[in-house]
Amino acid sequence: MTAQTTLTGGDIAEVTAEKKTSAFKSIFIVASGNFLEMFDFMVFGYYATYISKAFFPTGSEFASLLLTLMTFGAGFLMRPVGALVLGAYVDHHGRRKGLLLVLGLMALGTLAIAITPTYEQIGLAAPLIILAGRLVQGLSAGVEVGGVSVYLNEIAPPHRKGFFTSWQSASQQAAVVFAALIGLIVSTSLSPETMQAWGWRIPFIIGCVMIPFLFIIRRHVEETEAFLNRKEHPKIGQIMRIIGNNWGIVLQGALMAVMTTVFFYMITAYTPTFGSKVLNLGAGDALFVTACVGLTNFILLPVMGALSDKVGRRPLLITATVLGAVLAYPLMSWLVADPSFGKLLAVELLLAAIYATYNGAFIVYLTEIIPGHVRTVGFSLAYSMATAIFGGFTPAISTALIGVTGDKAIPGAWCAAAALISLLALLIGSRINRHAGDQA
Repeated sequence: MTAQTTLTGGDIAEVTAEKKTSAFKSIFIVASGNFLEMFDFMVFGYYATYISKAFFPTGSEFASLLLTLMTFGAGFLMRPVGALVLGAYVDHHGRRKGLLLVLGLMALGTLAIAITPTYEQIGLAAPLIILAGRLVQGLSAGVEVGGVSVYLNEIAPPHRKGFFTSWQSASQQAAVVFAALIGLIVSTSLSPETMQAWGWRIPFIIGCVMIPFLFIIRRHVEETEAFLNRKEHPKIGQIMRIIGNNWGIVLQGALMAVMTTVFFYMITAYTPTFGSKVLNLGAGDALFVTACVGLTNFILLPVMGALSDKVGRRPLLITATVLGAVLAYPLMSWLVADPSFGKLLAVELLLAAIYATYNGAFIVYLTEIIPGHVRTVGFSLAYSMATAIFGGFTPAISTALIGVTGDKAIPGAWCAAAALISLLALLIGSRINRHAGDQA
């Protein structure tokens, strides 16, 4: 006879508790590097004004700021490259190895920006080093979001994938809050002259200090069962062919990602510059609003991810894109007509709620439509293309549009256009994919 083990109610509860603890531990470990990636990107955007004077002096404050924001956006041009090269590495060698490699590249970019002397000290080499640092950061970021999202999707229970995957974006929001609070403390503690001289470097140095601890944390990442159970792991050439055969899905994903990337960089990276330079509000006020935006998103994203598990992805995606297309420009027009701290906070929080509703359903949706054996590179490529073309340049495009049109509310029109693009991609892409499935 074979002995059988009978589990009591207490035993089952204990096992369930252990699984929950292990799941949240995995979420924390894998999202830690994602935190650093977004922290570095945010502080570059927050201190664009200081960085422009330190590395891009032109005699025109507007031109210097635009050059800095273009450099901020240039890092996103490397994301598709990182998505293809590093994404293929992750899909072939494993999630764990890939996430460690990405963190190392990210650290190099952060260090370069933190310690580079100014233009006045070393001349043209200064902006070139800053640009190189941004490009390295962009290369690593090209697969960071995809790698983390795919990892969380693969460790999640079938009925909780939306909730688990949403923590990728939630970890970014924690970085937004942390970066904004540090910026608020630094900018209120130091004089403008000290801030310009060296104070703006403090957040980047803090990012460098975090790197060793994040390496230690991320080394405990365990490989996913989905990857280990896969009998074949395609090489780069095979991955490229598979991606080519599924270019329609990747294109749909890229167009659907337009809204989430544009809204994200509008309400986070661009808010300090928009609040202080366009609306003439205090820099501290704009940073405080940004921190509130990040905190709101941190709370709402897991909620919306869990809601998408209950009601489905499409209802949330359609609702958010329609609201974004209809409300973005009127909200901005109301704000710029009579700028104030309260109105900036209200508008940003409303846009944040729309963003969180969309992103909470979109990230998991994208992991689900990409074929499993090329999921990292497919997700990363789609997301990176949208970020490179639309989202990453949102601060620069908004600044340029205001300069050309004279309409301070025009960034709202940019958000509305992004929402429309993503709505059409969802509706048309879903119909095409469904038709292809019927023909198969």
